[in-house]
Amino acid sequence: MFLSTPQRRRRLAAALLLLGAAIPLTACGQQRVAAGAPSTSAGASPRIRPTPPGPGASPYVEPGAHDGAPHHNENNAGRQPREMSPTSEQEAQREAHRIEPVLKRLWKQGKWDPKSVRSALLALGYEEQRTGSKGEQLGGTLDVRGMEPRFSGDHYVTAEGARIGLRVHKDACVTAFVQKTNYQVQVNGPYLESGCFEPPFAH
Repeated sequence: MFLSTPQRRRRLAAALLLLGAAIPLTACGQQRVAAGAPSTSAGASPRIRPTPPGPGASPYVEPGAHDGAPHHNENNAGRQPREMSPTSEQEAQREAHRIEPVLKRLWKQGKWDPKSVRSALLALGYEEQRTGSKGEQLGGTLDVRGMEPRFSGDHYVTAEGARIGLRVHKDACVTAFVQKTNYQVQVNGPYLESGCFEPPFAH
């Protein structure tokens, strides 16, 4: 159909008007690229500026912290074992190799109570750790205890079994456990407040 020049101009003006109104609408919902970010090639994701924290959210996130929780590392410092020197770690590994077959035998025999475990390890020549009335160390390196209570469901339960802590050097321990389901032996540095045993919870 043939259109006169005035009709073509009116249609062109109407089309431009509609196009001008549509551009702002299509921009809604697009990702905003951070200022100064390099342009992205096809298939690459743009760098997005981090969203500022909402009301009540902490602006501080500790680097390397679990789940980014503020002060996580500081609050859990007591749960981090100290570093072992290479020599101390080697000597602790040697003691772990002595203990492991004993715990394996006890586990197969179904003897994982602290009394049986302590007796078997003292037979290796270790001396039981002794402490004074104020908690001071009076000698010995072996500490055998019952299992730590664990929260299960709506109450605490204590599994049958024994935990072992052997202080090899000031900076090195052998820690182990034996219970009905399994046993384990490992080496680690001592904990700030609880010696060879990992504390059950942090302050």
